[in-house]
Amino acid sequence: MSANSEAPAKRKAAATARPVAGQCLCGVVCFEIDYPARWAWHDHSSASRRAHGAAYATYVGSWRKRFRVIKGMAAITRFEDKAARTTRSFCARCGTPLFYERARSPHMVNIPRALFQSRTGRQPLYHIAIEELQEWTYTGGPLAPLKGFPGVVWERSKKNKRVDNEGLF
Repeated sequence: MSANSEAPAKRKAAATARPVAGQCLCGVVCFEIDYPARWAWHDHSSASRRAHGAAYATYVGSWRKRFRVIKGMAAITRFEDKAARTTRSFCARCGTPLFYERARSPHMVNIPRALFQSRTGRQPLYHIAIEELQEWTYTGGPLAPLKGFPGVVWERSKKNKRVDNEGLF
C-alpha cells in the first residue's frame, strides 16, 4: 500500500476521535464535537459582549462536520444579524447562548467554551476585537481575599497620592 492511500485512513481516524460533550444551562440542548477542537479565542467585540452579557466571550471553533446536536434540536432558537452576516443560536428554554456562525466561515461552528464539561484540546490563544476591550474588564491584576466573605477576592483600590500639601488642612 502506498503512503498516499494510508494518509486518508489516518485523517479519518483523527476525525472520529473521542467526542467532547457540552450542554446549555437547563440541559435540554446537548451537543458534542470531536476532540480536539479546531481553535479557541477570546472575543471582545460588542456583539459578543451583549450576546453573553459578559466582558467578553471565549469560543471554541469546530469544523461543522465534527459537530453534532445530540438532544434538543427543537429547543434551539436563532437570531440572524443580516448586516453582520452572523447567526447566533440560543436555548429557547433557558436562554443559554449556544452557537455562533459566520457566513464567511460556512464550515465552522463556534461554541462558548464554558458550555463544555471537559477539555476541548485547544486553549484560547487569540484575542479578537481587543480594541473593544472595556476599561472595567479584569485583566489579571493582583487580587486579595475580601475579609468576611470566604471565596471572594477583589482588586484593592489604588490609593490616590496627595500632591504637595494639598488637602492636609
